[in-house]
Amino acid sequence: MDSVLRAHAGNGQRALFLTTAVLPLAGWAVHVVTLNRRLAAERHRLAETARLLERAHRDQLTGLHARPGYVQHATGVLNCHGDESLLVFLDLVDFKAVNDTLGHDVGNTLIIAVAERLQQWVGDDGIAARLHGDELAAALTCPAADRAQRLEQLHHLLHQPVDVDGQAVDVAVSIGASSPSDLHSRDYTYVLRGAEGAMYEHKREGTGLYRIATPKHACEPTVNGRRLGRTGTTAHPVAPKDPR
Repeated sequence: MDSVLRAHAGNGQRALFLTTAVLPLAGWAVHVVTLNRRLAAERHRLAETARLLERAHRDQLTGLHARPGYVQHATGVLNCHGDESLLVFLDLVDFKAVNDTLGHDVGNTLIIAVAERLQQWVGDDGIAARLHGDELAAALTCPAADRAQRLEQLHHLLHQPVDVDGQAVDVAVSIGASSPSDLHSRDYTYVLRGAEGAMYEHKREGTGLYRIATPKHACEPTVNGRRLGRTGTTAHPVAPKDPR
């Protein structure tokens, strides 16, 4: 302070400026440190929140998207790409028999293998998801001219045997696919319902490599809350309704 006073005596107003500047600078240093700590804590909190949200949108067995994530992404694909978008619905054939005869661990291994193959097939064109049990789905962009070839590739990829502890276990998958170009609608629920109905027709009839949905598939009835083609359903399709 003594040196400041001497500077004050010799330099007048400039010394007063130096005296008043020192204390605010020290205060700002403390403020910046505190602010950085708060920002770091907030970034950590946001990262943890994002991690938990991502985990909630992922299937824990396969690592694929779970239903909430699939709904969000598939809706976006339909809205953005319209007639070039494609929803695919899969179901493992006789999966209950696999669980009953070979055990749930083998069943889980099959689901994981099918999930990995589905993700490989989708690639960067869309997303793959596990909706429930042995039901999986994909949403992607795929021009109509390429669909037959792409779906044939998917069939052959999924039907390769899976190695389980040195034992080759055969895999059979029913496949249904739907697009706004065939259903004349971009509504997610309607288009997915079409893919599901087409898949159950494929499962029911057991012929061909896959089924492409028509409005009929999107309007098939439920029996006791279950879609036509599932175990315990015997109803016949009803006339398709206007999706609008």
